[in-house]
Amino acid sequence: MPTYRDEVVVLRTHKLGEADRIVTMLSRRHGKLRAVAKGVRRTSSRFGARLEPFMVADVQLYQGRSLDIVQQAESLGSYGAEIVAHYDRYTSAHAMVEAADRLNEAEATAQQYLLLVGGLRALSRGEHAARSVLDSYLLRAMALSGWAPGLGECARCGRRGPHDTFVAQQGGIVCRDCAPTGAARVDAATVSLLQSLMAGEWDVVDAASPGSTAAASGLIAAYAQWHLERGIRSLSHVSAAPQEGLR
Repeated sequence: MPTYRDEVVVLRTHKLGEADRIVTMLSRRHGKLRAVAKGVRRTSSRFGARLEPFMVADVQLYQGRSLDIVQQAESLGSYGAEIVAHYDRYTSAHAMVEAADRLNEAEATAQQYLLLVGGLRALSRGEHAARSVLDSYLLRAMALSGWAPGLGECARCGRRGPHDTFVAQQGGIVCRDCAPTGAARVDAATVSLLQSLMAGEWDVVDAASPGSTAAASGLIAAYAQWHLERGIRSLSHVSAAPQEGLR
């Protein structure tokens, strides 16, 4: 059908001409979408503010030859204002939508859409440290794409743990026999935190020490960027330390 509706998260936008924008979105039913939003840069636009990054909307689109056209947009989640008002939330949200944008079309499923919406909602509410929300999102997004890191048994040979070496190129935690020479060791508290971030055990995550949080963040960033095959540029602006005022 030439016209269709879907729920979307806005990932990024680009200017087009004098008044239009190209909007890249992750949708619930149609994967990643790129569409033209005509006239949204004019102050008189009826739905320009609903098509900004981090916003969740119900959109109606017309199927075009190369790019679809946004005909209507109704807000479902106005998370942008609370996110951009806090630097740590803003940078973490940018890293999340950048990672979502890097996923292949075949991996842009309804589960990926719901995961991203939940992460942006948590950031906007300040429920947990922004970097922890980002780390949990990255681990789960990788898992949904078929790249779940091994965090118990050796990711290479399957030997039962506990093990104390994390190698992104080998799929996660590995035993010492499988670990390459010079691989960094990981303490038990950091391994436990990685498992809690994957499982969404927020009582454990929120109680983690700054050292374990920073170590886990570094490992997750390396793992995600290895599998996405390109760096997530926004990660360079994200602080690994929990921010004050977040609960």
